[in-house]
Amino acid sequence: MPPRFGCLDLNNWAKSIPTIEGYGTEPLTLKGARIVEAHMEIEDDPADALLPKTMHPAVPAYAIFNVTSYPESPFGPFAIAEIRIAGRTGVRPRGHVLRSYVNNEAAAKELAARWGYPVAAGEVSVVLRHDRVIGRASVGGKTVLEIEEIDRDSISGGDIQYIASMHLSRNKGDGKPVLVQVDPEYVFARAERGRPRVVTLDAAAFRADGHLRVTWPIAATYAVADVTLPRLRYVCNPELPALQGTTKVAA
Repeated sequence: MPPRFGCLDLNNWAKSIPTIEGYGTEPLTLKGARIVEAHMEIEDDPADALLPKTMHPAVPAYAIFNVTSYPESPFGPFAIAEIRIAGRTGVRPRGHVLRSYVNNEAAAKELAARWGYPVAAGEVSVVLRHDRVIGRASVGGKTVLEIEEIDRDSISGGDIQYIASMHLSRNKGDGKPVLVQVDPEYVFARAERGRPRVVTLDAAAFRADGHLRVTWPIAATYAVADVTLPRLRYVCNPELPALQGTTKVAA
């Protein structure tokens, strides 16, 4: 059986992607991030249209729903909510980010220009309650994403492995789309695992209308960690298999 590849409509998707200013950005450490993440299985055939051709779909297909609150940064406090479709570039697991809602305009500009985040403005929060952790994003007062971690149990931070993100961006030099790998580093102060719930999902708000259909829960995690956004190391041609179209941009 031949390998499966994503079938993202690049011409349509690339109409609204950020322009990355360059690939020499320095790492940025953000202290005390609160991270809630839910993994859910999704219908595989529709979701192939949410992955660029350079990526192989995960088997079984699943989506990563992530909401992170950063209490301090050079741009002030901010929070970000995003959905990633899991896949692989070559043999390594990666998640293609559909959209990143950010509640701080200055932070959004930096995330887009330096790391290629597909940002959009929204109200984003992480709320801790005695029985659950809630991550929520709203646009114009309408909730577009709400996830929960319930049945919480403490674990070691070493038990959490966040996969690197792939951001579809536009190269400033020639205007061509590129897929930028962003693989933050984490130093954990607290970690827990539980059951995930997707309470609200507006797939259209994440450019996934008709292609993102949640089926079964996998797991949820909550963590407090120092997060270092990295120096960029690799970019890919989104139209070629990763083994053919990957370029190393930093040592």
